[in-house]
Amino acid sequence: MISEPEMAGEFGAVETREVMGGFDRELVGERRPRRPWLWALGGVVMASALWAAALFLYGLGDRKPDIRGYQLDHDPCPSIQLKSIGAAIAPREPTTKVDAKLLKHDALDQVQCFIPLRSRARAEQPGHGWSIDYSVGITVALHKKTDPGVEFEARRRVTDFGVVPEAKVEMVPDLGDKAYLLAQDDGNSELRVLEGGAVLSLSLSVFTHYQGAADDDEVIDDGPDIPDLSAYQSAMISDMSDVMSSLKR
Repeated sequence: MISEPEMAGEFGAVETREVMGGFDRELVGERRPRRPWLWALGGVVMASALWAAALFLYGLGDRKPDIRGYQLDHDPCPSIQLKSIGAAIAPREPTTKVDAKLLKHDALDQVQCFIPLRSRARAEQPGHGWSIDYSVGITVALHKKTDPGVEFEARRRVTDFGVVPEAKVEMVPDLGDKAYLLAQDDGNSELRVLEGGAVLSLSLSVFTHYQGAADDDEVIDDGPDIPDLSAYQSAMISDMSDVMSSLKR
């Protein structure tokens, strides 16, 4: 026989039932405490699931970074053509030897070089007057032991001259895993790319130069204004893509 109070369906009512056959009467609304080992087991299962999810997303802490097929088995600087920058500004200077610094190490392979562009003003007036000169810097670092991702984020406004808080940072989509342009007001712009364990940089610098005879009585003025490098950002991105492709196996 089962008996139910009339208020069983209302909020706050306690539902009861009478069980025949010698068993004690049980209050259905009253829960018995769970065994402690069941709570412990549930905690272990939950912790294991969270650890497995974190391992799937982030990998092991000591896992070596993937350098995504990049290779520095030789100095790549002599073969870098800079087609887009050359078309937008001037081709690289063919008579100037590029002095590259190549590092080979178990933890890091790195190369750095600076490539001057041909000065059009100097070609028109050789040995006399002001010229506007450009230089392109290339740096490639392949991290084989530690992941450079956190450092890449932290160094957004760090340049060769220190921290530049006022530097403008602009994200670049569809280039590596992460990429951004770092623009300064002193005639320098830099494109940085992170792809796996590889960190690449292409910088563009502009400066004015005066060249004249020693007995030249001409009054030297302040020289031309430094051009705005933002007009060449697309060319920098295009040439960076070419450099990245040339360094992969």
